[in-house]
Amino acid sequence: MPRQLLRLGLSQSASSLFLADGVENLSFDCDGMFVHHKSRTRTNAKFWKDQTVALLLNLDPKSPNVNTVSLFIDGQRATEPIQLPEEMKGKTLYPTVNYKNLSLEVNFGPVPRVALPFTCHMLQQAAAEDVEVKASKRKDGKSDFVLPVGLPEMGYFDWVDKFLAENPGYVELSDRMILDWAAKSGIWNRKNAGAGSNDKPEANTGVIAIDDWSISRVMAAVAPTMPRNYVVPELKANLVPAERKDALERFTSDEFQRRAIVLMGQPDESYREYIQKKMLKEKEWQAELEQKRKAQEAERKRQADERKRKAQEVQRSLELAKKRKLAQEAGEEEPGDEEVPEPEAPAETEAAAEEVAPVTLTEEEKALKYLPSTSTDIAERELARSYASFALPQKSEGFEKVEFVWEKEAACSALLKSWVLEKKQTQRAEDLVPGAEFKQEWQKWQKVVAEWRRSQTDFKDPNKRRAAKEKKSEEAKKLLEEEKQNLIEAGDEAGAKALEEKAQAAAAEAEAKEELDMENLDVFAVEDIKDIGNGEPLFANFGYEDWILLSTRFELHLLIHSFKRDLDDADRPSFPLKHLSYYYHKYYRKAWNFQQFSVPEFDDLLELLKDSISLEGEGQEGHLKADAPADASLERFVKLTEDNRRERQRRIDAGAVTAVVEQWSPSGYAESWGRSIG
Repeated sequence: MPRQLLRLGLSQSASSLFLADGVENLSFDCDGMFVHHKSRTRTNAKFWKDQTVALLLNLDPKSPNVNTVSLFIDGQRATEPIQLPEEMKGKTLYPTVNYKNLSLEVNFGPVPRVALPFTCHMLQQAAAEDVEVKASKRKDGKSDFVLPVGLPEMGYFDWVDKFLAENPGYVELSDRMILDWAAKSGIWNRKNAGAGSNDKPEANTGVIAIDDWSISRVMAAVAPTMPRNYVVPELKANLVPAERKDALERFTSDEFQRRAIVLMGQPDESYREYIQKKMLKEKEWQAELEQKRKAQEAERKRQADERKRKAQEVQRSLELAKKRKLAQEAGEEEPGDEEVPEPEAPAETEAAAEEVAPVTLTEEEKALKYLPSTSTDIAERELARSYASFALPQKSEGFEKVEFVWEKEAACSALLKSWVLEKKQTQRAEDLVPGAEFKQEWQKWQKVVAEWRRSQTDFKDPNKRRAAKEKKSEEAKKLLEEEKQNLIEAGDEAGAKALEEKAQAAAAEAEAKEELDMENLDVFAVEDIKDIGNGEPLFANFGYEDWILLSTRFELHLLIHSFKRDLDDADRPSFPLKHLSYYYHKYYRKAWNFQQFSVPEFDDLLELLKDSISLEGEGQEGHLKADAPADASLERFVKLTEDNRRERQRRIDAGAVTAVVEQWSPSGYAESWGRSIG
């Protein structure tokens, strides 16, 4: 389409604002074309800069050119009279102009800028009985402002289309309509544009003002200054009270009658009839395309057969000519013409029989409440951010009316509450931010684990272990001597002697503890995990995999409790397993690596983390649960991990292991560890 364009024509009140869109309008364009619906007829009446163009509508019943339109350029006839389409005869017609990238002056009279070869009335001179003035406002002087409120994937945009079809005097203000207007202006959304959603489609037109949606902001600012009836189908925005408030502040009650129309629940009969007609029309169109395809295929086959037949005739003629030549050379009688069989008449095809078959809706299609869509109504990410704030509109927000067109307010309220609750169980909380308490606990855990690992390293070093033991013994002796000296100075020699005897008994007990029965040790009775009594830490035998499991226990425990605390939503105490990777990364800024555990299913990992993490529900929809309270001691997770390690080792020793997996360790070698089931 050219950069500059001018269309001059007529349209009906229900017509699109764009000439050449629909059967209710006609136009002449500056390229010399007469346009009606999909028909374009060349008139060669081109017009351009500094020219005066006049459109003549002849409705005089005495004229031989009644019900025609003509174009005049600079006072001279440029086209012959053209008959009005049947759809426009006898209807009220409005002068309509579409233009792009040019300046235009419009003159409705009473005097033409350039005189015509005859005298006729201009629009400003028309008699009252020849014109119809459409009131743009209600009797109270206000225009109508409508906010439809519905739920995604529940017929919202089909209802809007139905509303506009039944109320052609309303103008839709929405992003989808901006792209529609752009397309009708010759600005196409490129094929590589993202899918977006029905509510917020993505724009890739190459026009910056459209692609960054600044045109939408301009329209939102300008529209309230123009008194028209508006419908604003912003699905997500109309469900959020704060965004409804912004819209009502722009369209004030002084100029607009502001209505909210709630369409939720079971659709009414008129809507069902509308979508069934829409489905039937689509099926008829598809059937028509299929018939055309079959007809074209049959025609291609007929033409191919015809070409084959003609080629065979040519071949027979050549062969006959060759035979006659040979006969002449041999002095023999020339062969006569061969009898050519008549071509068979084409049999009636199945396509022809199917052509008369009526197109109907199936029972399943008739039972549909809403039409399926190829794209979502609200983008998943946008829905996840906003659905928790969805609420029904109230008159107290500033609406003059709140209408419930499908079901009553109580039913709509219950439906919305149920819908939001279901989304809370399945949608991610995109705007969730890790709180300060989580960060403190996570930093504390990292510091403590580092200390534990240093303790394990020191214990495994004989020299460091011996030095630590000697240091502990020296400190104990020094402390004992100081306490004895204090008692002696106080004159309590008996007390000093008793203290020494007690210290000797404690030393003997400590020496006995060095021979603890580690096999039958009750890990949950250990008071100090850094020294179970003989200087050995409870985690002395932890391998790489045990430290991984220990960290996983605590990380999931902390994640679940932090999610509940930070989100602060009683309906969402936890999240489904399918969102674990998302929240794990949001909190810990690292990927959730399930593969590192070398187990086939998450249930198998839960067995390794038993008494710490469990799953309520089945599969990916099941919700994670922390088995320990939020203030559980860090030592508890070490004890659980050691207990699991011992149980796993016992099963390995007993030969009851069903799987042995290899874990990569930072030192570059693989450590094998077992997991038993049952």
